Parts: sequence; structure tokens; C-alpha cells
Amino acid sequence: MPSVATARTPALTATPSTHYSKMLAASSPISILKPAKPTGTKRTMEEAELSLSPSSSFSDAGAEDVHVKKRPRVTFAEKAESQAPPIAVTQTTTTMAPMKSLPVVREEVRKAIHRHVMMGENEAYDEIKEIFTADPKKADDPAYSYELPTHADLRNHLMGLLSHISSLDRNCSSLVTAILNSEWLGRDDSYVKLFTRFLGNLAAAQGGYLSLVLKMLVTKLAGIPRGTGRLPGYSPVSTPEIFNRVHKALRHVMRLIPAGSGALSPLLSSQFPFDTDSAKSYICYTQNLIRIVSYTPELQSDILAVITEKLVKVDVQIQVDLEDFEDELGEDLLQDVSPEEDVDDEADDDSIVSDESDDDSNRVTEIKGNIQKVDGMIDILFEYYTPPFMTGSLDDKENALDLLLSHFQTIILPTYRSRHSQFLLFHFSQCSPVLVDRFASACVQIIFNKLQPSLTRQSAAAYLASFVARGAHISGEVVRDVFDILLTHLNNLRDSFEDGCRGPDLRRYGPFYSTAQAIIYIFCFRWRDLTTAAIDGDSPEQVEELEPSQVGFPPNIKEILHKSIYSRLNPLKICSPGIVTEFARIAHHFQLLYVYPLLETNKRLRVSAFRSIASLTNANFGSVERDVRAGDHLGYQLDAYFPFDPYQLPRSRRWLEGDYVEWRGIPGLDDDDDSDSEADDDGEDDEEIATATDEE
Repeated sequence: MPSVATARTPALTATPSTHYSKMLAASSPISILKPAKPTGTKRTMEEAELSLSPSSSFSDAGAEDVHVKKRPRVTFAEKAESQAPPIAVTQTTTTMAPMKSLPVVREEVRKAIHRHVMMGENEAYDEIKEIFTADPKKADDPAYSYELPTHADLRNHLMGLLSHISSLDRNCSSLVTAILNSEWLGRDDSYVKLFTRFLGNLAAAQGGYLSLVLKMLVTKLAGIPRGTGRLPGYSPVSTPEIFNRVHKALRHVMRLIPAGSGALSPLLSSQFPFDTDSAKSYICYTQNLIRIVSYTPELQSDILAVITEKLVKVDVQIQVDLEDFEDELGEDLLQDVSPEEDVDDEADDDSIVSDESDDDSNRVTEIKGNIQKVDGMIDILFEYYTPPFMTGSLDDKENALDLLLSHFQTIILPTYRSRHSQFLLFHFSQCSPVLVDRFASACVQIIFNKLQPSLTRQSAAAYLASFVARGAHISGEVVRDVFDILLTHLNNLRDSFEDGCRGPDLRRYGPFYSTAQAIIYIFCFRWRDLTTAAIDGDSPEQVEELEPSQVGFPPNIKEILHKSIYSRLNPLKICSPGIVTEFARIAHHFQLLYVYPLLETNKRLRVSAFRSIASLTNANFGSVERDVRAGDHLGYQLDAYFPFDPYQLPRSRRWLEGDYVEWRGIPGLDDDDDSDSEADDDGEDDEEIATATDEE
């Protein structure tokens, strides 16, 4: 039997008499100069594809591909006999030799696989591999001597392999690999449907190839190589259509093999773009992962967890990098990143770093790329979660919040210094009073749970305080309830720790200090809702119109705060100086507490046992550590980390419009140039209190 290569290649090496005798022997009714027009009723390509079965056969005319057009070119015999002159053959839109029918190709495929597996004869087997490994982009390259297979060659051989799918065991892995790595996305719809059918049948019949099939598809989700949709002889295929084809193939495989989700989930995680990959690849992969959720809902939690993990990782890296720059430059970097869709365009860094070295310029470019990654990824997540919260039932909202809370508790909360990822909770938890209560209750439970690590409890206190202080849709009643809960907890912790306390120590009494800082932070932003006038029904605007002497607070606030602040635990020594200073100003202005003498005493107090949150041994919190000056001494204090500080990412900040309680000056205090001279930094603006800077 002639080999496949012989069947596909015109007999250019034959003598003239031999060449024409073979053409006459074929007795084909089809002219070699003009292809015959098909007769009968027309059928769509999809209908024809679905009607194919392993037993189907093609006539020579029907199997020929009318989509592939070759430009006329002249080829010469390379191994012609010396006594016969070479024959120049002009190729037109048809092939020189009659096309083999599908039954013939099917039989050749069967024999090739059989001889490869049973006898170790690989010639025909390798020729089939060459059909799929040939680069179709070489069709117009005159330097490429090997004659490329036609569209009909590919189709017939793929049909033949589909007929013998049960024979493609692990002994044929090299052939299967060649087929999976072949160019299929840029071809016509009929071939793509046939290839998709082959993938599904292969994965179903030969389970060992399932991971290989899934990996081939998943690797295309982060971006398509250039030229994929631009093959000679085919209509151009757009990038969105290429992704559609990948998802159709993946959906087909998952429908045939429902248990395949167990193999797909780890692949989606392992194939996520590397840290050094572009923002465009991150955003593209995230979009495609979200799309997979629509047809594999059982993987919803896994897929969203993978995206959240990668988002948090890059988010923390941004925070670490920005802290290496001066504060002003770090904020400029956030604001300078363009929200345009083309995230590959490099911004002009000269506006920020004009005289920096090349290393610093590269660093700035890297940081901007990471900002674009986080901005694009979180924008996609905002868009994904919006429908159930905006238009869904209460059950839909609670189910969506449950998913967010699970990722918050397992990924975001244990990660130190996340800056933007948590705003998904901040935004969607404010959609209804029920959801506000759900998120606040989740944080309270973690704070009170002694089985939780101390660092996790401290972080939960920071999240709760920042949520209540900054949430514009959180009612005054919720503010007072949370404040009372934290006050009671602070009092209980003081009773528990004070007897054995020899002085302030963050390492030993971390939950106490984190609770105290949460309380004074809430007080600075929401003091209007804590007044007795607010309890009686006055609005925050009405409270502001009162004279300072008319503003009162419930007795338990003053009592518990006084006992805690003047206890041996001395929380004002450990809490962030920026927050302590603002609290001292407001408390003195409304005659709640007068703590300036204590602050002066604390400046002369040296505490050598201080520990920062980041210095405690916990791999999840990274290695970030900030040294804070307390008076004239260098010591460790509680970090001024409040997770819902101002959000500045250019593209995704649109989701948070109206969600914030902005910093508002204190009537009669901030607008009075002659206010208490003892207060440090009377001119602190919103930026300073919002970020609670460490320098007084």
C-alpha cells in the first residue's frame, strides 16, 4: 500500500510517461484544471458536521476542500531520474493527484496505528504525525520545500483517527500530542467542530488524556499567540471568536465528562500567569476564568478563590513597593496609572520620577503594571458579583455574601497589608442592613474567638472598625451597637490583663490594644452618631449645630474609656500616634476626656518589649515591619492599618462612589485658628487621619 506521503504528494519525481499513465489510470471524472461544482441540496457546515459518523464516507469530490486556495507556483522534481528531464507543474486551486476517499484514509490510519503498536513499524505512523505538525503559516514561504497537507487531508485524517479513537492508548501518546498541539483555532468552523468532537471523544474514551486535553485548552486562556487567526487560505478569525472556540471545546469536554471538574480546577490555578507576565494577560485570564463559571458552576468557589488569591498577592506587593518610596510619590503612582483599556501601553514615568536611575524607573514601571493588574482584576470581580446583589433575591444576596465571606476569612483576613481586595466586602456588604449585620457579626465573632490566632483577631478588629467608621450606608444604630460591643470587650480584656500587667506590651496584650485602637478610630469618624442627641433622634447635621457644651455622650463611654486609658496597659502608648492625636483633640473639645498630660508622659516612657503586628511569627503576614518613633525613643507600636482607607485605583473606584464617610472637620475646632495649642498637628487633614500616618 502506498504511504500517506506518497498519496498526498503529486508524482513529481516520475518520468513523463509514468506521470500521465497514473493520471489516466485514476479515471477521475473531475477535471484537474477546474473543480466540479457540487450538486443537490445545500446543507450548512454545522449540519454536515453533526451528521458525520465513524462509518460515514466521502466521495473524492466531496472530500476536497474548497476553502483552501493556493497561489499558483511552480515546483520541480528534486529526485528526477537523470535520463528524464524535470517536469514543471503549475499548481492551481486543486491538487494534482486525486484526493483519497475517507474509507481509504480510515484504513490507512488503522494500519498505521496497528503496525506502530504491534510491530514497531513507525513509517506510516510518523507520516500521520507530520500531517498535524506541519506549520500552515509556511504555505506562502517559497523556501519551505515540504508540501503542506491540504484542509481535506487534515479533515480526513482527523475523521480516520476519530473512527479509531479506542486504539489511541498511551502507546500513541506522541501522535495525540501532535494533534493537540496542531493549529486548529484559525481554521474554518467545520474543522473546529470536528476537532472539538475529537477532543471530547478522546477524553471520554481514553481517560489518561483528559488532563492533557484540558491543559491544552486552559493554556490558551491567558492570551492567543500572534498569527493564530491568520492562516493562509482561511478567513481571518478575531481574538474574541478564538476564545469562543476554546470555551466551546472546554464546555463540550466538561459536558461529556462531568467528573472532569476535579482535573480542571488545579489546572486553572497552576496555569495562572506568572508574576512577570503583563497586566493584559492577568486581566484576560481572569475574564476567561469568570466565563468558565457559567458552564461549570460547581467550580464557582474554586475559581473565585484562585482569582482572589492572585489578586491579594499582587495587592500586597503593591503596598510593600509603595512603602519603599516616599509617601507623596507612592500616592502619585496610584493616581498616575491610566484607566484606559489598553493596559499594555506604558505610561510616561518622567512626570513622577524625572531624575531617577534606570533601576528606579524600571521599578516604577513594574509597580504601575501591578496596579493595572489589581485594578483590572478587581473591576472584573465587581462586575461579576453585582447582579445577585443588585437584582437578586435576599437568598441570592446572602449566598453571594457567604462566598465573599469565606474568601475573606481564608484568604484576605490572614494576609497582612492587603490594600484593595477587601473592598468587595466593603461595597457589597452595604447593599442592605441585613448584609451589614452579617459582615459586622462575622468580624465580631472572630474578635471574640479565643481559638483564633491573636493576629487574626487583631486584624478582624481593624476591619470592623474601618468598616463601621467609613461605611456611608451604615446606620447610626449599627455604629452604636458595634461601639458598645467593643467597649464591653475592651473592659473585659482590661479586667483579664491588668492584674498581671507590668507595663504596655503589644506582644502580650495585642487583642486589648487592637480593640482600643478600633474604638478610638470609630470615635474619630462617627462621634456624631455616638452622642446622646443622636440616640434621641437627631441627625448628624443637627448634632453639628450644637454648642460643644451641649454635646454629650452616654456615661458608659466615658467610664470605660477612662479606666482603660489610665490603666497600666496604657493603650495610648501603643496605638498609632496619628489616631491618638485626633482622638485627644475631639475628646478634649467635647469635654469627654483630657489626655494631654498622659501623652506628654508617654513621650518620656521607653518600652523595649513592643512588637509590631508584622514582626510576629506568621508566614501569612509577610515580612513587612514598620519602626515607629514614640517621642525620642525608637520602639514598636501598633500599626495604623485600617483596611478601608481611601480607594484610588482609577478604573474600579467607580464602584465605590457614595460608599464612603469622608473626613469632616470638627465644628468650632478645625475652623478655629486659636484652638488648643497643646494639641499636636491641629491642621491634620483628611489624608492624615484617614491613613493614620506614623509620624506626628
